[in-house]
Amino acid sequence: MPDAAKSVLFVSLPEAGLVNGMIVLARETARRAAVDVWFATDEPQRTRIESGDGLTFASLGEVVPEMSAQSWDEKVYRQVTGRSRFRSHHAVLKHGFRPLRWQEKYRRLESWVDKVNPAVMVIDCEARFAISLAIAREIPYVLMVPFLPSYLVASHVPFARSYVPRGFPVPFTGLPLHMSLPQRLTNRLFKAWTLAVLLDPRIGRWLRVDLDFHKSIGIPPPAGLTQVDRAALVLCATIAELEYPIALPKNVRTVGAILPPLPERSDGDLEAWLDSRPSTVYIGLGTLTRLTRAQVAAVVEVARRLDGAHQVLWKLPASQREMLPDALPGNLRVETWVPSQLNVLAHPHVTAFVTHGGGNGFNEGLYFGKPMVVRPLWADNHDVAVRGQDRGVSLTLDDPHTIDPDDLADKLTRVLGDPAYRERSAQFGALERKAGGRATAADLILALPQLTGGAAAEQTQ
Repeated sequence: MPDAAKSVLFVSLPEAGLVNGMIVLARETARRAAVDVWFATDEPQRTRIESGDGLTFASLGEVVPEMSAQSWDEKVYRQVTGRSRFRSHHAVLKHGFRPLRWQEKYRRLESWVDKVNPAVMVIDCEARFAISLAIAREIPYVLMVPFLPSYLVASHVPFARSYVPRGFPVPFTGLPLHMSLPQRLTNRLFKAWTLAVLLDPRIGRWLRVDLDFHKSIGIPPPAGLTQVDRAALVLCATIAELEYPIALPKNVRTVGAILPPLPERSDGDLEAWLDSRPSTVYIGLGTLTRLTRAQVAAVVEVARRLDGAHQVLWKLPASQREMLPDALPGNLRVETWVPSQLNVLAHPHVTAFVTHGGGNGFNEGLYFGKPMVVRPLWADNHDVAVRGQDRGVSLTLDDPHTIDPDDLADKLTRVLGDPAYRERSAQFGALERKAGGRATAADLILALPQLTGGAAAEQTQ
C-alpha cells in the first residue's frame, strides 16, 4: 500500500471532454489508495470536485476565454468548424495558442505544486503548461489522452520524428489508412501547410514568447514526442483495435473508455419512457455543437421519417431549443439535458447513437455496443469518424455542415437495419470492457515506483 504521506496531483483544463474522465479517474484513485489526491483546474469545476470522494480542489482561477472552445464567438466557431480541415486546423492554432495565458496558469499551478509536493502528476494532454512544469521540476507525470493514440505519436509537420509508418494519416485530416492518390497528396500537403502556419508572423511572435518563457524555467518547449517520451505513462481512453495499426511506445497504454461506476443517478420519467419504447435512436452531439435553424429542422424531419418504426431522444441545449418548429413528430422527445448519457446508452432499447465523434462519446457508444452515425464537428472528430466507418461500427454523414435529411435518414436506416453493425459494435464493446477503463488506469498509476516505493511496479509499464 502506498505511503499515506504521498500525494497525486491531477491537472486538467475545464472543458467537459477533458475534465470528465480525469475526475472519474481521480475519484477511483482516491477511493482505493492511501494517497492524498488533489485536483487542479479552473473555478467552474470547483463544486464537482469538492463534492466528496476524497478529492481536494486546487484552483487555477477563472476560465481563460482564449483557452476554452465553449467561449469562442460565432465567427471563431465557424472558422474552427469550417469545411476545410486545414483552415479549421489553422483556426485552432491561431485562436488557441496563447503562451502568455498559459504562463498565468503555470504560475498558479506552480504555487500548488510547492504546497502539495506531489509524487506524481496526472495531466490532461492539452494542459501544456502543466507538462512544462512537471518537466521543469522533474516530477514524474502521467498523460491522460481522450483521443486516438496517433494524436500524440504521429508527426504534424514534415521531417519530425514519429512513431507511425510513413504515409500514415496525419491527425485532423480525417483520411483513411488506405488512400487514393489525391488523398495521399492531401496527406503530404497537410504537414507542409501546418509548417507554413507556424511561420505566420503573429504565431511566430507567440512562439518566441513561448521559447523565452521556457528558457527562463530551464527547459526547451516540450513539443511533439518530447511530451510522450518524458512521461512515466501515457493512458489513452480508447482501445487499440479502433486505431489503425501502429507500434506504440511501451509507456503508452490503451485502457478503454473511462466511465464512472454505473448506473449513475437516473431520471425515473426518462427511464420509464425508454422502457416502453422498443427501439430508440439517441442523438447527442456534444457540448460544443451549435446547430443552425436549418440543421435543427433537418433533424426534426429525420425523426418524422422514422415515426412508426423508431423513437428519437434528442439532447438539445436550451440555447438551441427556440429553433425547434412548433409541431414536433410524436416519436420525438427533446431534452435540454439528460442526467446521465451513460444510462441512456446502456439502455437495451437504445438501438443507435448519433454523435459528433468526440473520443469520449464515441468510445462510450462502443462500450455499450451501439452502432453509430457520426456528424464530425472538428479536429479529431474526423479521424474518429473514418476509423469507426472502416471498423464497421458507424457511418459518417456525407456533408456534416448541412445535415441533409435524406443522408441522415439513410445512414440511420442502414445501421439500424443491418445486423452486422450491431454485431461488430457488440464485439468492440467487449474489447472496451476487457480494457478495464478507470480500474486499469488507476492500477497503472498506483503501480508507479514513485507511489509504491519499489521497482517491481516497473514490470507493469
